[in-house]
Amino acid sequence: MPSLVRSVTIGGTVAIVSAVIGTMAAIGLTRLPSRTTATILALISLPMMLPPLVLAVALVTFYVSLGVRLSLLTVASSHVLLTQPFVILVVYAQMRHFDRRILESARDLGASSLTAFRTITLPIIAPTVIGAALMAAAISFDDFVITFFTIGSGNTLPTLVWGMMRSSVTPMVNAIGTLLLTATVALTLLGLSMTRYRG
Repeated sequence: MPSLVRSVTIGGTVAIVSAVIGTMAAIGLTRLPSRTTATILALISLPMMLPPLVLAVALVTFYVSLGVRLSLLTVASSHVLLTQPFVILVVYAQMRHFDRRILESARDLGASSLTAFRTITLPIIAPTVIGAALMAAAISFDDFVITFFTIGSGNTLPTLVWGMMRSSVTPMVNAIGTLLLTATVALTLLGLSMTRYRG
């Protein structure tokens, strides 16, 4: 149960932080020239293309060089770095098709930028943002390599299963593995269904 609580806590934190930062970044990218946007998206996508082991070693080296104690916070921040490209790309794809004339009409009628975002933009893109957050939670919940390097002490479900499998494969390992697989697939499918663009 403590490992499950840690996994859920990290996954939930990563989902919320990635959704907020990723949405702001995606909205900002839609206001830039297409060539600049393409360059920034390529840079943002680097963590997604790097091998997890390379990223994990780089992150733990970075934390140690700064004197940061490895904990759940370092795991969550590492997972945000890992999941951020997915969220940005998904929300950006939705924002590219967003009809800005609606916002211009709201501004002409006296709505502030914040009011227009809160009452118009956010309700329209909310399913996409929630779906992207669920995908981020699934990636975080399932990650082993980065978690193993950056957690310090304690376990999440993937690291607990790895530790248990070093001695013997018991029915408990099978049950936890099934739980991990089911949760990851369910979150991913739900996220994909919510982020599907419907025109």
